[in-house]
Amino acid sequence: MFTRFLRPLFPAIGALIAVLVLLAFENTTDLTMLMAPFGASCVIVFALPDSPLARPRNVIGGHVISALTGLIVYHTFGNHIWSIALAVALSVYLMQVTGTIHPPAGADPIVVILAGAGWSFLFAPVLAGAVILVGLSALYRFILKRRAQQQQRQQQAATITKPAIVNSNSTSA
Repeated sequence: MFTRFLRPLFPAIGALIAVLVLLAFENTTDLTMLMAPFGASCVIVFALPDSPLARPRNVIGGHVISALTGLIVYHTFGNHIWSIALAVALSVYLMQVTGTIHPPAGADPIVVILAGAGWSFLFAPVLAGAVILVGLSALYRFILKRRAQQQQRQQQAATITKPAIVNSNSTSA
């Protein structure tokens, strides 16, 4: 019962650290590093780290493709209801074609168009933020693997060191 509440704490701590790191970069560089879709990316990369949607190719590629699509549509057609819908639809299509599906990235064109973002938005926060998230999630997975290996070794050691139970009622001939 206790592990039911303890286990979800690790992905939550991963997300907490990731957002804090992005905000720290933002405060030290004066570049925007955090955008709402990164919160949803944290759910995938920390709570579902083995999901294909959490692969670096998907996280970085999905965000870059979707943000670039949003920028192209915005700078070509402007901010309209139909241009936002078109940019999202194109992003979904392009992520599928390129094998970089990352659902949170589907929101990138909405953010880009509603913010009236310039081309630099593609590099910060999108590319830089996605790379930071991928790096932190790789570190997170490494720590989880090490922890699992340690637990496995401890279980093996406990099994090896358990004394054999001897039946004292048996008689030898």
